[in-house]
Amino acid sequence: MSVSVEIISVGNELLTGQTVNTNASWIGEQLIQYGIQARWVTTVGDVADHLFHALQIALGRTQVCIVTGGLGPTHDDITKNVVSDFFGAKLALNDDILTKIKQRFEKRGISMAKVNEGQALVPEGATVLENDLGTAPGLLIQKNGKHIYVLPGVPHEMKAMMSRFVLPELQKKYDTGTFRIKNIKTTGIAESTLFEKISQRAAIQQLTTIAFLPGLGGVNIRLSAYGQNSDDAQEKLERAVALLRPDIEEFIYSDEKKSLENVVADMLTEKKLTLAVAESCTGGLLCHKLTNIPGSSDFFERGIISYSNESKQNLLGVPKELLIEHGAVSEQVARVMAKGVREIAGTDFGLATTGIAGPGGGTEKKPVGLVFVGYADDREDFAIKYNFANDRIGNKERFAQAALDLLRKKLRDR
Repeated sequence: MSVSVEIISVGNELLTGQTVNTNASWIGEQLIQYGIQARWVTTVGDVADHLFHALQIALGRTQVCIVTGGLGPTHDDITKNVVSDFFGAKLALNDDILTKIKQRFEKRGISMAKVNEGQALVPEGATVLENDLGTAPGLLIQKNGKHIYVLPGVPHEMKAMMSRFVLPELQKKYDTGTFRIKNIKTTGIAESTLFEKISQRAAIQQLTTIAFLPGLGGVNIRLSAYGQNSDDAQEKLERAVALLRPDIEEFIYSDEKKSLENVVADMLTEKKLTLAVAESCTGGLLCHKLTNIPGSSDFFERGIISYSNESKQNLLGVPKELLIEHGAVSEQVARVMAKGVREIAGTDFGLATTGIAGPGGGTEKKPVGLVFVGYADDREDFAIKYNFANDRIGNKERFAQAALDLLRKKLRDR
């Protein structure tokens, strides 16, 4: 039996951008694993009329509504009162919940404010969903074939409640089947070009739903397959991936949730190879990405941030004449930077970046977004030119991604 679900997120902070609505994203991701797709996500502030209206709309078009947020003890936590008014149910003190709240404060060795007692008020007829991680219990109200789950907005409390109560009950009640999702991560190719390269799109769409999700680091291809059981869904995914890969193999760096730096790290570790980097325009971002990985000392020897021309000369041995003739942002300088850092560090590979991140500093011949990525190993050294956008922070990410992808391709063929 199919089921429609709407997620309602409550809180002014979500509307003003002070807090990112990660709860709705997480709930949607969990639901899809159970064969349930959220049809709508609604965000409302801490205004009773607005939430009441949102509930009217949601329960008019869905069977299940999941509400998060607004269950705290203060005046702006309105959710429970609005839900009670919506269903015409009086709030009554639940002595068991009150006792647990008091015990929680006692365990922490702090006194409980009088206002916390309000968290023990429960709408008549509602089922209490225990909160083992906080003071605000969740609620389930069932009426006229509709289910409304009211959960705390604190992410770890909400997640525990979803996993313990909501997801198992929905799966049991609706026999939803199974969704499986596969993420194919690509880089170095534009979304439109990637789309056109996939020749078997029609056949893939017979098996799965395909979505193209571009970002700074590349395009994530998401395949979603529905099956009557896990094996059925998985088989559809595998058939779709087999149709997809041949056309775009060179651009795929992961079919898991791994970042490009994790993929490169795994390849270096497996092959027992080492790396040093020289960064100008990326300002240490490559070092940051690589050293975020546990065990990076096994493959990463050092990084040199040679931002000025003087540092390129003094630290990496870039000839002054080369800088004068070609400029710091050039193929020639990128090659020497990569070769220099490799020789100094005694590593298997050297990578280098030199470019114009912007927003200023560009010229007609060398525009903002231009970067040269240098590469050196024991067989060759060269540099590749890339052109990106007029966005400093975004460009730094793109520059670093281009460098890592170049290394990935060389490691793949080694």
